[in-house]
Amino acid sequence: MAQTGAVESTGRTGAFAPLRVQTFRRIWLASLFTNFGHLILGVGAAWEMTQLSRDPSMVALVQTAMMIPLMFVALPAGAVADMFDRRKIAMTGLAFSAIASATLTTLAFLGLTTPWLLLGFCVLIGAGMALFSPSWQASISEQVPAADLPAAIGLGSISYNVARSFGPALGGLIVVAFGAKAAFGINATFFLPLIIAFFFWRRVHTPSRLPPERIDRAIVSGARYALHSPLIRTVLARALLFGLTSAAYVALGPLVAKDLLKGDAATYGLMLGATGIGAVLGALMLSDLRERLSAEAAVRIFTLSTALGILTVAFSQNLILTCAGYFVIGLSNMTTVSLLNVGVQLSSPRWVTARALSLYSSALTGGIAIGAWAWGEATALLGLQTALLLSALAVLLSSLVGYLIPLQDDRLVDTESVGIANEVEVALGLTLRSGPMTIEVEYDVDPDQARAFYAAARKLQRIRKRNGGFGWTISRDIADPALWVERYQCPTWGDYLRMRDRYTQAELDLQAQVDTYNRSGRGMRVRRFLERPYGSVRWKADSPDPAIGPIGYIGP
Repeated sequence: MAQTGAVESTGRTGAFAPLRVQTFRRIWLASLFTNFGHLILGVGAAWEMTQLSRDPSMVALVQTAMMIPLMFVALPAGAVADMFDRRKIAMTGLAFSAIASATLTTLAFLGLTTPWLLLGFCVLIGAGMALFSPSWQASISEQVPAADLPAAIGLGSISYNVARSFGPALGGLIVVAFGAKAAFGINATFFLPLIIAFFFWRRVHTPSRLPPERIDRAIVSGARYALHSPLIRTVLARALLFGLTSAAYVALGPLVAKDLLKGDAATYGLMLGATGIGAVLGALMLSDLRERLSAEAAVRIFTLSTALGILTVAFSQNLILTCAGYFVIGLSNMTTVSLLNVGVQLSSPRWVTARALSLYSSALTGGIAIGAWAWGEATALLGLQTALLLSALAVLLSSLVGYLIPLQDDRLVDTESVGIANEVEVALGLTLRSGPMTIEVEYDVDPDQARAFYAAARKLQRIRKRNGGFGWTISRDIADPALWVERYQCPTWGDYLRMRDRYTQAELDLQAQVDTYNRSGRGMRVRRFLERPYGSVRWKADSPDPAIGPIGYIGP
């Protein structure tokens, strides 16, 4: 995993402080063009589908097609971003989307577009963006000082929503004047500034002491970290639910413009423009909201206002009132999404940040994609207005989930990996692929303190599992009640070494707290075993077992 040195502080903080950093400013400005292009593509594709098919579920599937890759590609993309150079991965994703968009443009000019072909290319373009997104989001912390990270995340939302404020309206005008093929071509062209901006970023690349994980193990380790991190797990559940319930407003937008308002593509563009203006305002409020309100209180308030906005859209047949509803939705939706995004970034160690963000993107966009399909089906069965009313009710009910799984405070979370400094004694020939490894930690505890020790030791379980351990147990010797053994496994020697590099100071402090229960003079003892289960031993009867030192061993 590549890491970079910390960016020096600009000396001042505020909503626009990150723009004083040249690299961030250059990439942020270029992202405006890409976001404009992507929003213009969305308008063009959605409106083109209304011309190719009269089935409302097919119109809603355009949003699903553009979002579904973020659900399935984001986690592998996050693993790749944590393993390799994030700058190069970002450029690769952008180039893939640009090529797919250029191909769609060519087919559109040749008159070969069909409903399923259009959906297919929306999936391909979305896949490139899914590869790009975790690398871009995880690299923000490498471009700005830590104090400016929430503001930089807010500016990333502003970049998208400035485009959303004007891009859809511009896209509607382009579609009316020149057709959807022009919108596709503009999208392909607008990828270029961001590719160039990343090309000129001179990212400091510091190679890891260990080679990258295998992609499958990197995906598993990212997923396991999120599973065993209560903060991240809660954010993912809330993002999925919010996406599922609120997807109707964007998925059914073309039908709102066409059926409820009796408008055209320009009307649809104005509605999304109002959404974008509200979202920009919400992003500007982000830093102030985090200072004044807890994350749970803010998310609950803006979930309720999202429901109010959707309710307004459902009953309105007036363009101004509908745009007001979309403005409220945009402000509330983007504030909620940004608060959840900040929570993930500030709760994730650097070694797993991109994977945590990709899981967050998968949860949110997967919810939107599935929700878009579900609300499209509901529209086909029950009608547009009823589907919107049901969506508003679902969003309203989702706010009650905060009473069951509330968001936790991320401001005091320690995410800086310090690792374990002491050397590991090795007398057996090992490679990084040797394994499985079994680690046993022995404790000698006064029986009168058994309950207190057991409660403290159980807290280690979550730490071991989220950093890479499997099969954690804590056992007590029935012949010597003072003897306790903590045991867990790692798939390979390399996985164990990576696990040792992932501990934060807070996690090491918890280990030290558990160690205080060891009685004086006996202390803690760690034993590490290489498992050789029956069937994997390939020695001949006369083959020696060489103890030639740690082959492939790197560092502590």
